[in-house]
Amino acid sequence: MTMRTGRRRGLFRTAGLLAAGLAAALTISACGGGSSNPLDTSTSAAASGPASGSAAAGGGKIVVGSANFPESALLANIYAAALTKAGLDASTNLNIGSREVYIKAIQDGSIDLVPEYSGVLLQYFDPTATAVSADDVYAALVKATPQGLVVLEKSAAEDKDAVVVTKATAEANNLTSIADLAPVASTFILGGPSEWETRPTGVPGLKEKYGLTFKEFKALDAGGPLTLNALLSDQVQAGNLFTTDPAIPANDLVVLEDPKNLFAAQNVLPLIRSDANNAQVTEALNAVSAKLDTATLTELLTKVAVDKQDSAQVAQEWVAQNLS
Repeated sequence: MTMRTGRRRGLFRTAGLLAAGLAAALTISACGGGSSNPLDTSTSAAASGPASGSAAAGGGKIVVGSANFPESALLANIYAAALTKAGLDASTNLNIGSREVYIKAIQDGSIDLVPEYSGVLLQYFDPTATAVSADDVYAALVKATPQGLVVLEKSAAEDKDAVVVTKATAEANNLTSIADLAPVASTFILGGPSEWETRPTGVPGLKEKYGLTFKEFKALDAGGPLTLNALLSDQVQAGNLFTTDPAIPANDLVVLEDPKNLFAAQNVLPLIRSDANNAQVTEALNAVSAKLDTATLTELLTKVAVDKQDSAQVAQEWVAQNLS
């Protein structure tokens, strides 16, 4: 199971956006973090702030929580907007903190549900888990989820590690997947966080699963501006970014497919307390998962983190346009 940085369950990553030579800093994550994110200016889809959770099954208010990074707050706002559209009384309590904190908040009833990522949530509930594919991770997660909690349907949207190249490099070398690097890896410099040099999901894993031996590994950062700048300036020919990073579409970069699942699946899905769930809640949230994919999440996150649009408004507009 891949983890981004030395921290077991979280990271705030900074990704530089370069267009026409200009870099702008972002801080985004898929796995939760431990401190407040200054770029998160999102608001709730209904009423945000401290709340005491309540059971949807009893007709009460549903409180949607989030971790303290923009992508999680955006997803929470989407869930709240979808529930509201379905006729339920939903509010948000955003930027709660790390996974340890917000899962406790679900369990004690302070909130009712939270957006999560399948791979890291499975690892949280079962540190011995070895599943990596989307379906296998989800199946294992359903079994590992503690009594009193339930995960609903997974979406196609993922925020996970990726090996990324420029469009020019991809076209020049016919690259669509990591496996396609085999003929050229010996001439390529690979860039990524320093821990990639020894981590099973870094250089050793690329060699073991794909038979790749790169010309050199250059220690840079965890999907941040150093890696992005190095890719764009051809200092490295392949680098580690994250799949919902707005820098990828902004710079026309190519995410190489991972057919051998070196990086465990990280599908976005709702984690909800069982007594806050019912058929109406499940239907509303599963409808979100059915429509949400990585490209869509990236586009929405760009509006929030780059264009500085209000997170709740972005969520409400997407729900209005995509959910019947």
